[in-house]
Amino acid sequence: MKKIFSILLVVVMLMAMSTTAFAAGNGSITIDNAVIGETYTIYQLLDLESYNSDSGAYAYKATSTWESWLRTQTTYLSFDAQGYVTWVDGADAATFAKLAKEYATTNSIENQGTKAADNTTVKFTGLDLGYYLVDTTLGTLCSLDTTDPDVTIKEKNEEPLIEKEVEENSNGVYGDSDDANMTQTVKFKTIVTAKEGAEAYIVHDILSDGLTLDEDSVSVVGLAKGTHYTVEFSKLCTGKDGNTAVCDFHIIFAQSYLDTLKDNDQIIITYSATLNENAIVGLPGNPNDTRLQYSTDNWTEWDETITYTWDMGILKYGNGNEANVLKDAKFVLLNKEKTQVATFANGKFAGWANIPAEGTEWPTGAELTTGSDGKISVSGLDADTYYLRETKAPDGYNKLASDVEVKITGATENVGTLSYTTHEEKVNNQSGTVLPTTGAGGTIMFITIGSLLAMVAVVFMVTRKKMSIYER
Repeated sequence: MKKIFSILLVVVMLMAMSTTAFAAGNGSITIDNAVIGETYTIYQLLDLESYNSDSGAYAYKATSTWESWLRTQTTYLSFDAQGYVTWVDGADAATFAKLAKEYATTNSIENQGTKAADNTTVKFTGLDLGYYLVDTTLGTLCSLDTTDPDVTIKEKNEEPLIEKEVEENSNGVYGDSDDANMTQTVKFKTIVTAKEGAEAYIVHDILSDGLTLDEDSVSVVGLAKGTHYTVEFSKLCTGKDGNTAVCDFHIIFAQSYLDTLKDNDQIIITYSATLNENAIVGLPGNPNDTRLQYSTDNWTEWDETITYTWDMGILKYGNGNEANVLKDAKFVLLNKEKTQVATFANGKFAGWANIPAEGTEWPTGAELTTGSDGKISVSGLDADTYYLRETKAPDGYNKLASDVEVKITGATENVGTLSYTTHEEKVNNQSGTVLPTTGAGGTIMFITIGSLLAMVAVVFMVTRKKMSIYER
């Protein structure tokens, strides 16, 4: 894949050594460290009439193809009455080279050679000595300078960089990934490190289906929208798989702004998106991809961030036996500060609500009820600490006396490979002790025994009374 910017390689002087006249076609330009597959083009701007090696003096005249344009470039060049050309002191060679390239491209100026690199060296031979522009879409080869007839210039292969980062909301640190609740706003930052001579920069950005872009949030730090850049939404582009895709947005930078950039100047783009109900739970997560297009048809590699969201399960069982699952237990999920309660829609996190006053109803969607399998499943949760509070125990069981701490840690990494297992919180309930009964059969038994004892007492009293009469 081609590298990032369209930059001029150089304007090179080709001339003979220690002579006052030159034979045609005895010059050469060798490009070292060329990029395989890249095309290099040369243009001759000036003819070299003579050169003195002792004094380092040159005598140039403009080629017929370039003369009319060169005479307009008074910031960089001056012409005397005989048509000899000299360089203006302090003129910016790189800017001049870029203008010359633009003129050649716009006006279809004839070149003196075009070669595609099939190895790391490209050589143009048989050149008339003079002042040459070497053009490619890659980094600057060298500065304007006088050279020997056979000159070697080194391709720097410098390219702009693009890096995407996402903020981890728990600590405010930007990195390659983050964890989030569904409905949470996720903040992104894209950094373009530019190179001098930048041309036609367009940033392409594709969000996954689980992320909803806030279009109003897209901005470039320190730049004015409409002046330095424009933004287009939902534009066709080429996706990571090489097929046609829809980029959520393009940022197109004005060339007038790009012309002001120096090597390693940074362009910082910020925007935000909401993690929505379509988010992938667990692995592989929800990617956001960005790359830079430059010089019309060159591209950087894609750079990616991933936003993760997780799920959890609850298993409710009785009396220490996990096979004894309990239905109809009710729970709410609190944040780690126990100041808010989570609400859910169809088992997916829907937002936070304030904890109601004691004795009032919980917010809609807050209470979770175990099914016949004793389980509850919810998803769309940030990696964080939570607390389960039982609001109703199953019939015949004691309600939990305290909240249960739950920690969701997300995926684990092992030798560069992520793995994830859904966290399941197992919650035990104890039933109450069986107390003795006080009615029914027990009551009858006590009444019967009491009646028998009363009858024995009556018989004993009557018998004792008769005996007392006879004893008289």
